[in-house]
Amino acid sequence: MIAIIDYEAGNLTSVERAIKYIGCRCRVTNDLKVIDGVQRIIFPGVGAAGSAMVSLKKRGLDGAIKDAFYRGKPILGICLGTQIFMEHSEENDTECLGLIQGEVRGFPDNIKTDDDGSRIKIPHMGWNSIRDISAHPVLSAITGDDEFYFVHGFYPAPVDTDYVLGVTRYGISFPSVIGVKNLVATQFHPEKSGEPGLNLLRRFCEWEPC
Repeated sequence: MIAIIDYEAGNLTSVERAIKYIGCRCRVTNDLKVIDGVQRIIFPGVGAAGSAMVSLKKRGLDGAIKDAFYRGKPILGICLGTQIFMEHSEENDTECLGLIQGEVRGFPDNIKTDDDGSRIKIPHMGWNSIRDISAHPVLSAITGDDEFYFVHGFYPAPVDTDYVLGVTRYGISFPSVIGVKNLVATQFHPEKSGEPGLNLLRRFCEWEPC
């Protein structure tokens, strides 16, 4: 069973549909007992870091996620869920869960395209690819030709480059997949990314971290 964490800020329905589509059992929940008993956790998210952390703390979900991590349960973060794993976010000057050393940064206001020098729109919204893909089991079906759906104005910036499992270019190069131990997280939305996204979700559901 997979728990999809419900903290009133996540893109829950589409994640639930995607997981059920690939034939895995899941439950959208904020019940601490249920979360404690599942085999895997997906932590999706949309919205702002500040309000997300307030909601997590109010329900005790911050502690539940940390406990699952330290117990070695496979955890997948999506979009804002990915950012919340970091120590600090520039968005709302927010202290986050601190499971990965580093911070969440906003895109610079003046970034420009590589081709004609025009200013890029923020947030980054639409399809983009991943490069420098790590040999990680969850990413084993992904190629440099695959594209994924992004919607974000902030991105994770881990202290250690070993935590970066994939990179995307949007005016600047930024980490689009990060991970450590039993945790992997994507800045894009695999549940909205067609077959490449479903392949990633399948690999996560099969993944048994060492």
